[in-house]
Amino acid sequence: MSLDTVVEDIREEAHARAEEIREEGESRAKEIVSAAEDDAEEIRAEAEREAEREIEQLREQRLSSAKLEAKQERLEARRDVLGDVREQVETELADLGGDTREELTRTLLDAAGEEFAGADAVSVYGRADDQELLESILDDYDGYEYAGDYDCLGGVVVESEGTRVRVNNTFDSILEDVWEDNLREISERLFEQ
Repeated sequence: MSLDTVVEDIREEAHARAEEIREEGESRAKEIVSAAEDDAEEIRAEAEREAEREIEQLREQRLSSAKLEAKQERLEARRDVLGDVREQVETELADLGGDTREELTRTLLDAAGEEFAGADAVSVYGRADDQELLESILDDYDGYEYAGDYDCLGGVVVESEGTRVRVNNTFDSILEDVWEDNLREISERLFEQ
């Protein structure tokens, strides 16, 4: 064997080995690219799922917020309506006149008077506009006298120094009790759904 043949054999072997290495490299490169593409697809899919979850969560938050805001606005509107109704009732009570006002005032005075049985001097306070009415009613009660004005819609505040008792039987206090006791029913009637 000649040196040329040996060199040629080595060359052919080197070329064959180089071709084999190149093919292995290309095969390995294809595997790496394929794995990277699979990873990229998985990452993209997870990113899409995460984005959809965030969008859904944001939508739910905004929907909840909108519902809460609407509920608060409804409650505020109801409070406003109830306030208007209460003001209207107060106006009608303040504007009561004639026999109805006298009858209610007498009833409230009689109810308060039960606390002052046997008292020598009983002071009665009332609305300034009712002074004349109260003085005329008090003519029928021994030991009772009109003692001055009380800021109210009507009715009486009765007290006696001897008993140290004060009874507030004003239209305002009665309305407050009735309003509180019946607020749910009033609201249900006004806002039937």
